[in-house]
Amino acid sequence: MESAKYVSLKISKTRWRPVSHSSLQQPDIFATGSWDNEDNKVSVWSIGDPGSLGLEDGFEGDPQLICEHKHDGDVLDLQTVSVSQQWPRAHRYPCDDAPGTGVACSSPEIVTVGEDGRIIVFRADHEGVVRVIENADSSTLHAVTYLRTTEVLTVNSFGQLKLWDLRQQNNSPSQVLSLSGDRVPLYCVDRHPNQQHIVATGGQDGMLCVWDVRQGSMPFSLMEAHSAEMWEVHFHPTNPDHLFTCSEDGSLLHWETASPSERPSFLQGGGSSSMTSRSAMAPAGGNQSIMSAWLCGDPSKSRLETTHMLPSQTLSVNSLDVLGQCLVCGTDGEAIFVNRQVPV
Repeated sequence: MESAKYVSLKISKTRWRPVSHSSLQQPDIFATGSWDNEDNKVSVWSIGDPGSLGLEDGFEGDPQLICEHKHDGDVLDLQTVSVSQQWPRAHRYPCDDAPGTGVACSSPEIVTVGEDGRIIVFRADHEGVVRVIENADSSTLHAVTYLRTTEVLTVNSFGQLKLWDLRQQNNSPSQVLSLSGDRVPLYCVDRHPNQQHIVATGGQDGMLCVWDVRQGSMPFSLMEAHSAEMWEVHFHPTNPDHLFTCSEDGSLLHWETASPSERPSFLQGGGSSSMTSRSAMAPAGGNQSIMSAWLCGDPSKSRLETTHMLPSQTLSVNSLDVLGQCLVCGTDGEAIFVNRQVPV
């Protein structure tokens, strides 16, 4: 059930072009970025009309290249937004350019983070920089996501999540959460699309962490996910009981929470027997009927199923994106995988 497009470039990022959630349309255009190549590129691909071929295994013909553009340096993050702007040297050290490591969009606003510890706010309809939070972090900021339209969340090399209220003019975070003990770098973050207080992160140790930013300063649960760095984590945008992670260990995992009445047996994907949960108990007084399954610490009330989405891999899966029933990912094996029948 696998099909790959080999592109002779190490793929660092993959992102679908958004489609209307209200329509039944499946995505058919995605973008990729490359890294660690002599000439890096941002490329746009089409998988055509998903209904026209009707193959049953979820994988269709090869993606077709629509256009590509040379990119100076590695592509470290990628988001789709209607904008034709360039902001050169936004992230910089005193004597050199600094890698910009993450970007998040809440149209028309764009927020970026970088190795220089800066948070920079742009507007798609504005040529200049709107705001810079200097020295937002003394370590590398690896990723950023919008929590709400006025708040962003960053993760850093010290294993910290920091919440920033962009309405405030001071340059201090409104909240800091962190893993206890070792300072394990966090590389990726995503928020639950319906319940913004629920956040998932991954990092150097391959653990999947789920946080409730309303409850204390530590992760709500920790799950053994990958045997090496976790590069990306994504909740499904319209069915957030499903979550996806990818890793340096060459795997891409599909996580699903379900109550016992919905999923009577614990299903594990091949090779994922090391999956364990060290969840805290649900907060006292929490309403179990409306509480997200990701925050249900009682294993009798929630099941977590994991499935491997790729054939046996040896090289890193650097990026993934999921929209509707379509999933795309990119690897250091110079391959793009597209699955158009993800069971969500």
